[in-house]
Amino acid sequence: MEQAITSTNLPHPLFIRGKVRDSYDLGDHLLIVSTDRLSAFDVVMANGIAGRGKVLNQLSAFWFDYTRDLIPNHMISINLADFPADLQAPPYRQQVEGRAMLVRKAQRISLECIVRGYLSGSGWLEYQRSGTVCGLPLPAGLVESARLDAPIFTPSTKAEVGHDENISFAQTASLVGEDLAERVRDTTLTIYTAAADYALTHGIIIADTKFEFGLLGDQLILIDEALTPDSSRFWDAASYRPGGPQPSLDKQYVRDWLIASGWNKQPPAPMLPAEVVRVTGEKYREAYHRLTGL
Repeated sequence: MEQAITSTNLPHPLFIRGKVRDSYDLGDHLLIVSTDRLSAFDVVMANGIAGRGKVLNQLSAFWFDYTRDLIPNHMISINLADFPADLQAPPYRQQVEGRAMLVRKAQRISLECIVRGYLSGSGWLEYQRSGTVCGLPLPAGLVESARLDAPIFTPSTKAEVGHDENISFAQTASLVGEDLAERVRDTTLTIYTAAADYALTHGIIIADTKFEFGLLGDQLILIDEALTPDSSRFWDAASYRPGGPQPSLDKQYVRDWLIASGWNKQPPAPMLPAEVVRVTGEKYREAYHRLTGL
């Protein structure tokens, strides 16, 4: 049985250890390793999901390749043979094979570029209160999980610690400049539309997702991850029924269990039961298989 890899220890300088990914400095490049750690409500869970990192890494690689004509990205390779020689043999091979990506270094733009095509999650909660999502007015009478007339760009700050905060487009422009704000907004909407159209032909609705961008000189590129079950809401199109929550192929299943458990969303996180771990792993693998055919 595959064991969850929740931490890595490679013979290269650690660039940053995030909630889910460990990044190593290789000089001109980075090696980003997607571990099996899982975070929810900005807290890393006590136990990991075996193989989850491989799904995140390989699904991101699929989408980077699919969208490369729309926006350049930071991916160089996910092939072990392209990694430093010392990582291609035990004990390091087990930590990187299938779950690491060699990428170009870029200047990260400190925004979470969120796009919503359907009314769900925090957007639905805000809409019930004020008829808006991230301050954008929406038509009256919408129900939970309703498809929006057109996708909306709802960015947030990218907090190093704590929670991200939703911001308006005007606030985005004040942070990064009007021109760059328009570029990331338009690119976000373009990528989402193309990916959502593709996913729908494979029976999956991408209700919302988030992207991160960086700059290589003046060139805007897509970085981090792309359209994974961590960064997106994936719904089964065949069972889609607006008017309530939808069966998902993402980590919403874990969020729902945590809410039902009574956890206060503060560290430390509770241990996930074996059944929650198993079902979550199955949902991630199903999303990968249906979207890629692999």
